[in-house]
Amino acid sequence: MHHNRVYVSLDIGTTSIKVVVAEYVKGQLNVLGVGTEKTNGLSRGVIVDIDDTVTAIKEAVKIAEQKSGTTIKDVVVGIPSNQIQIEPCHGMIAVASDNREITDKDVYNVIAAAKVRSVAPERDIISVLPEEFIVDGFDGIKDPRGMIGVRLELHANMITGPRTIIHNIKRCVQKAGLNLIDLVVQPIASAQVALTDGEREFGTILLDMGGGQTSVSIFHENQLKFSFVDQEGGEFVTRDISIILNTSQKSAEQLKCEYGYAIASHTSDQEFFSVETIGKKEPVKVDEHYLAEIIEARLLQTFQTLKRALAEVDGLRLPGGIVITGGAASLPGAVELAEEVFEIPVKPFMPDQMGLRHPSYTTSLGLVTYACQLDDIHRIAQQSEAPHPITEKGAPMNQSSSSESSRNLNTNDLANSKETASNPQKQTAQKARPKAKHTTTKPNNPNGFWARIKAFFKSLMEE
Repeated sequence: MHHNRVYVSLDIGTTSIKVVVAEYVKGQLNVLGVGTEKTNGLSRGVIVDIDDTVTAIKEAVKIAEQKSGTTIKDVVVGIPSNQIQIEPCHGMIAVASDNREITDKDVYNVIAAAKVRSVAPERDIISVLPEEFIVDGFDGIKDPRGMIGVRLELHANMITGPRTIIHNIKRCVQKAGLNLIDLVVQPIASAQVALTDGEREFGTILLDMGGGQTSVSIFHENQLKFSFVDQEGGEFVTRDISIILNTSQKSAEQLKCEYGYAIASHTSDQEFFSVETIGKKEPVKVDEHYLAEIIEARLLQTFQTLKRALAEVDGLRLPGGIVITGGAASLPGAVELAEEVFEIPVKPFMPDQMGLRHPSYTTSLGLVTYACQLDDIHRIAQQSEAPHPITEKGAPMNQSSSSESSRNLNTNDLANSKETASNPQKQTAQKARPKAKHTTTKPNNPNGFWARIKAFFKSLMEE
């Protein structure tokens, strides 16, 4: 963990770009400045216009620099959980040093060894999150440095994402004149501040209601185990209001923020407000109940989709319930409606730092918190970009089988979770596979032992 340093987060959201500058001093994170700029360069969390996105990033950075009095160059960037895949991975190496003491280099090498596996050409590795190290068969080790051993193993979770999404984010950051120091999956960042240590350990669902999409992520044993994205967010509520009431997007957003409520039964049909409609000279009167019905219909559809995804992995039985955050979660009645739909406890989260007191800043705050609290092991994992481990004494041990090996996560890890249904557009959880057993393959030498045995039996048959 690094102290007395300034960290900058860049949250590239569907509706806005957010930049947060924070200083970590004596265990306390102090926000120095915030920059926010609207953008039309994204759709449903995915960059569709690089130039527009770059312009918005530059403007948000400029605002943050003015407010914080700092010059921004290095940024920690969030990546949406769209189509991410979480896979267990395993690495094994021989300890390099003559005295067999495990060093940073050995940790780097075993993490790199875990990355040597088949990844589809259209996907890239985002990060490797170590779960445990094993030194000469002794497992459960969080930091093996300084220990003595001959063989070092690692069990970790590898997160991969679509190469196009990753490339576009990196390209935007580069064109904005910034240096990307880390790419963090947004739910992992948000969980740093929205969930307590106990909630991440014992099992909790993080529900993030963004502008362009809504996601649910399961955290258990301090690891992201499952993530699902529904391609509908707060701007879809705004769009529904705009279409049904025949008003502009700007007016619809204003109506949602000023008069909106997520549960129609909690509103009155005797409370009216004026709406400027397209094609009419005079504004029309709309009652509060009618507006709430429009909002509730969209949120119900979104929550029911998420509930089905969670039910498939028995996520609704986790002890931590649901923590809800994100910009759209600020809509009055959203928490109560979520409790009605999911039928488990739901509590809201909103950052309490000055200048960030809105749930839309959860990811931004989480990114700087993640960066400043990153321990040495995860920092080494972050730097391990080599396709093959760098070793002083030979190649990784059993590398051919290690790519297929992984620790068997007990099905009780996710409250007896079922096999996750495959959906490449939304579903991103993947079950851990049992450890692959070492098997002996027959040699291909035509003059070898197996060839001679085969020829012997063939001659008997011919006789």
